[in-house]
Amino acid sequence: MPELSAEEARVLGSLIEKQLTTPQQYPLTLNALVLACNQASNRQPVVQYEELVVADALDRLKGRRLVRFVLPSHGRSVTRYRHVADESMGLDDRQLALLAVLLLRGPQTVGELRTRTERMAGFDDLGQVEHDLAMLAARVEPLAERVPRLPGQKEDRWRQLLADEAVLPAPTPGAGPDPPCARSPAPAPGMQAQGEPAPDLAAIRDELAVLRRELEEVRGAVADLRASLGG
Repeated sequence: MPELSAEEARVLGSLIEKQLTTPQQYPLTLNALVLACNQASNRQPVVQYEELVVADALDRLKGRRLVRFVLPSHGRSVTRYRHVADESMGLDDRQLALLAVLLLRGPQTVGELRTRTERMAGFDDLGQVEHDLAMLAARVEPLAERVPRLPGQKEDRWRQLLADEAVLPAPTPGAGPDPPCARSPAPAPGMQAQGEPAPDLAAIRDELAVLRRELEEVRGAVADLRASLGG
């Protein structure tokens, strides 16, 4: 299996994800695919690809027999795009889901993979996730491998092997609590401690990004419906 570029990996992962999570909007238009590649939620790293970058990646993936172009028909006005990774690599939905999440978010633990594939495929337990990961790793041309834990990590992680990616180092463990004289004063009630993340804001930003993407997909569907009705 040829090694994919970062752009090809993001496009392929996004196509697999949308096929499994929003089949009613699939195959995707180029605009919808660009939004899927660039969304802020469920992506690591977050990117900002232009249409030309995504279109070039689609052409290369088509040459690798991983993507198919769906020409306009049945009232649809634009070309759409679908992956054929399941056909070309012989993968079922669970394996596709794991591969997509690994392509989109980098190395992850078994527990993270089970949680992040919930909308795509059903795993009964962590053992089933491990089994499918092992199946991906045991192929003649492996698609995944176990990454030994780094200092400070409690669990091994898994990574995909379709595209080259750096294994991110673990956060450096703290040197222990500060001595009493060096501790920062406790924040006043209702105030956020300095340097403390704001998870509520991050969640709102992610939700807005998802809503914007879904709105664009609905607009595309309405445009197709109008074209089919002659409007």
